Amino acid sequence: MLPVIRAVFFDAGNTLLRMNYADIAAELGRHGVKATPEAIQRAEWRARVRLDEDVFARSFPDVSTESRSVAGRYVRLLLEALGITDENIIAALAEWRRGYNPPVGLWNTADPHAAAALRLVREAGLRAAVISNSNGSVRSILRALGLVSYLDFVLDSFEVGVEKPDLRIFALAIERAGVAPDEAVYVGDLYTVDVRGARATGMDAILLDPGGHWGARDCPRAPDVLSAVRLILAERPR
Repeated sequence: MLPVIRAVFFDAGNTLLRMNYADIAAELGRHGVKATPEAIQRAEWRARVRLDEDVFARSFPDVSTESRSVAGRYVRLLLEALGITDENIIAALAEWRRGYNPPVGLWNTADPHAAAALRLVREAGLRAAVISNSNGSVRSILRALGLVSYLDFVLDSFEVGVEKPDLRIFALAIERAGVAPDEAVYVGDLYTVDVRGARATGMDAILLDPGGHWGARDCPRAPDVLSAVRLILAERPR
């Protein structure tokens, strides 16, 4: 018999929160580059896969998503996915990102499916929480966007002193939720950091793959966070 699912844990960035694609488009425009927010979003879908494969998978489990070098690599990959290879523009966007909206940064927009996904979890009687690599600001972002009220708790890596994919941050969430590892599912956007990290504790995980760029993976995939929650509720006894 499949275990009864009692908790769903979520990543924040690229899961419940989105980058501010409109502001990125506006900044590119100031450098003479025309790109719509929708095109930037599609480029990010490709960039996250390359970042995971080029950086995180090669150093697992000793991975940090919060370093300046990783952030710079992420910007470069996103711009390359847009066809932008001019080093001056890449350097300018990286510098702009570092000074943008501190300490929150670019992930200051709610995913349009986030509230519905969280409501569905709570209506099903399950615990809901966030496990995020962040700089101490993720709780305030979720509160400002009206999402924190759906959550039992938020684990911010800066506050707890350990980052995904280290199994200790996932284990801490399991302990706080008062569930067994196989009674929880994690939803995130990076295979190495989120799926492999969660599985190290015995949890199942769903990988968000809105553009279908991850290819064949040994885990369930969903196009968005609401679809991921529906998959959990449909396939697991409650």
